[in-house]
Amino acid sequence: MSTEKSMEELIRELEQRKAEIRTAGGRERIDRQHALGKLTARERIDKVLDPGTFAETDMFVHHRCTFFGMDKVRAPDDGVITGFGKIDGRPVFIYSQDFTVLGGSLGEAHASKICKVMDLAARAGVPLVGINDSGGGRIQEGLDALYGYARIFYRNTIYSGVIPQMSAILGPCAGGAVYSPAITDFVFMAEGIGRMFLTGPNVIREITGEEISDENLGGARVHNYVSGVAHFYARSESECFDQMKRLLTFVPNNNREKPPVCYSGDPADRTCEALLSIVPADPKRPYNIIKVIQEIVDEHEFFEVHRHWARNVVVGFARLRGYPVGILANQPNWLAGSLDINCSDKLARFIRFCDCFNIPLLTLVDTPAFLPGKDQEFGGIIRHGAKVLFAYSEATVPKITMVVRKGYGGGYIAMCHRELGADAVLAWPTAEIAMMGAEGAASIVFRREIQAAEDPEKKREEKIKEYRDQFSNPYVSGQRGYVDDIINPADSRLRIIQSLEILINKEEKRPKKKHGNIPL
Repeated sequence: MSTEKSMEELIRELEQRKAEIRTAGGRERIDRQHALGKLTARERIDKVLDPGTFAETDMFVHHRCTFFGMDKVRAPDDGVITGFGKIDGRPVFIYSQDFTVLGGSLGEAHASKICKVMDLAARAGVPLVGINDSGGGRIQEGLDALYGYARIFYRNTIYSGVIPQMSAILGPCAGGAVYSPAITDFVFMAEGIGRMFLTGPNVIREITGEEISDENLGGARVHNYVSGVAHFYARSESECFDQMKRLLTFVPNNNREKPPVCYSGDPADRTCEALLSIVPADPKRPYNIIKVIQEIVDEHEFFEVHRHWARNVVVGFARLRGYPVGILANQPNWLAGSLDINCSDKLARFIRFCDCFNIPLLTLVDTPAFLPGKDQEFGGIIRHGAKVLFAYSEATVPKITMVVRKGYGGGYIAMCHRELGADAVLAWPTAEIAMMGAEGAASIVFRREIQAAEDPEKKREEKIKEYRDQFSNPYVSGQRGYVDDIINPADSRLRIIQSLEILINKEEKRPKKKHGNIPL
């Protein structure tokens, strides 16, 4: 009598095995995950990807650890689900850590699964999405877990600038695990769910005696508002996934492609009369630069990045006649739009991402200077500010600069000055382009005249006006060719689009080198 199984029996066995793996850590652990307000690893993949597009890889991979009784421990998918699918019709590779299986801990096999999809994503030239929900390294596997982390960090690094990499923090992410998301291009965190820290509250309590909760140490609010580690803050997992999907609409699949053009039909020559009232002519009065951006871009839609951190500058994505652009702007509503340590890092990081993936840069300038003060100097503002100069100078994508109001001294240079490679420089009549503000300059240049005057204050006001009339306007820069045109603010959208369209296929060659040495 034959003992061979029929094809039907083999397929039935296959489906049974797959069904068992899909149960993950079991109903009790899945219910516990839901009770914490968290989706399971598979539910998250279903939320992110287009329905019916997910193809799983390495479903049957399992750890081979025998230490500490691990040979008797069942670990479906080895605690991480990997594969590929589509987001809005575009291909992506994805991995999602499963906290219901050994707390999503990372061991040798777990890491190998992640490394495989990273390698495949790079070869295929498509974005990588990582969903992090892990208790950290699998202690039972010891050095093999450390080896696994190192393999992932290496790939995050060598594929940086090759394919877009995004990380969602939807659970604990502790110890060495935090460095993979930190190397990726964008970090998304959900309130009350995602947490990141190198050393947890228990270790801090033992070492320093400080008492602090997980949320207050490494929650979404901390890393979006205080540390700047995270780029996006979401109130739910669903909002987090929507943010990830929206970001992908602005970026190409890889560094060899241009970003996807999607024109809504918003007229390129639409006048922006509202700009005349949004921006006060008085340089001392604040306003919200985001309103300026929204008035200029397609459908008034601006997707801000790093919204809650270093708010004296604004960065984000928008479209101009369908072309994705990266926008960087000083924010007069916050520290008068001056540049400091944190905003320098924010600017440099965003510039470099856009340059990696062929996204043109639009810079709106209204800054009085770098922020003065002992804390800034001691904190290395020179080094941090130099990152912005380096990033703009290094970038070879189309670069358009528009001076709205103040453009003083080193702050103006740092915001994509002509000599940092700006291809087009426009200015409003309200632009004040000078070494410094008229008040400070007059006090230095005319100091002796002011001191010798019968009425020093009156003389000072006269000299301030004299300096402002002579230098604090865009016309001197126009005479010297530092500014291409001085425009009616209402024409801003049209003039920027005209410049963008003529520059969109720009090519620029640089001296051959391994890489530059950015002042980190």
